[in-house]
Amino acid sequence: MRRLIWTSVIACLVASPVYAQTKTLAERLGYPANSKLLILHADDLGTAHSVNAASLAALDKGDISSASIMIPTPWVAEVAAYARAHPNADLGLHLTVTSEWETYRWGSVESRDKVATLLDSAGTFPNATAIVAKNASPAEIERELRAQVDRALALGIRPTHVDSHMGTLFATPALVATYMKVARDYRLPFLALKTVPFGTAPMPLAPNDIPLDAVIIANETIPRDKWKQFYLDGIASLKPGTITEMIVHLGYDDAELQAVMVNHEPYGSVWRQRDVDVVTSPEFKKALKDNNVILVTWRQIQQLQGK
Repeated sequence: MRRLIWTSVIACLVASPVYAQTKTLAERLGYPANSKLLILHADDLGTAHSVNAASLAALDKGDISSASIMIPTPWVAEVAAYARAHPNADLGLHLTVTSEWETYRWGSVESRDKVATLLDSAGTFPNATAIVAKNASPAEIERELRAQVDRALALGIRPTHVDSHMGTLFATPALVATYMKVARDYRLPFLALKTVPFGTAPMPLAPNDIPLDAVIIANETIPRDKWKQFYLDGIASLKPGTITEMIVHLGYDDAELQAVMVNHEPYGSVWRQRDVDVVTSPEFKKALKDNNVILVTWRQIQQLQGK
């Protein structure tokens, strides 16, 4: 119920001819053609102070290279203040139409009467992707996504990209089409791969879109005592000449986050502390160095796409 089920490592198997370039993406970004490029990315900023504190500290220290913000969440103003003070930080929008925690809820940015099919009886977003896929009007999804981007801009956030909380906007062809339309209208890069990895919904890409080769993300099937090894194996699996996004979920396992994420072990407070411990560990940093991994950002892709 927490997330659309993704495989832990989604690899590019077939590249469409439309993306054939005289130069590889790495070369277009200014790196050697055989570079291993990695966007090390934290999700869910705005959810809680603990998530913000862990994620922004990781950005400041270079432990991650990118993050994305959930605009409907209660702690978004704290992230907006950081974004205004750090205009070069790589911050995107984690477009949000679900609210998964048991007692800690949020709803729409747009007026409720304009997005009624997106909300449950309590006036908050539903807790599962399947509910959105079944009930939400694509027109109202689009209205809400535009409201979230507009709200971010009004807060002084200049987003570098968009992606989707819980993978909800990848669940059906109509949701995918809406996601892509809004991103393109605002001239924002969007998370996509060269294959069709997000369930059964196709993602028809245009020549100016810049898809990634792979995404690495931990899910519920990863043994908790093998957590660090999962990420180390992911680093070792990176192929020359590719660009990958590794998605982590950072937060401190403190009283606040335990209360926010009560009765929800997957992606909960202990899970997020484990991710903090991994990305700040000497072993993880050594793996990046030993495998000649270059950390890159969505801002670099945004700048390339704008050329």
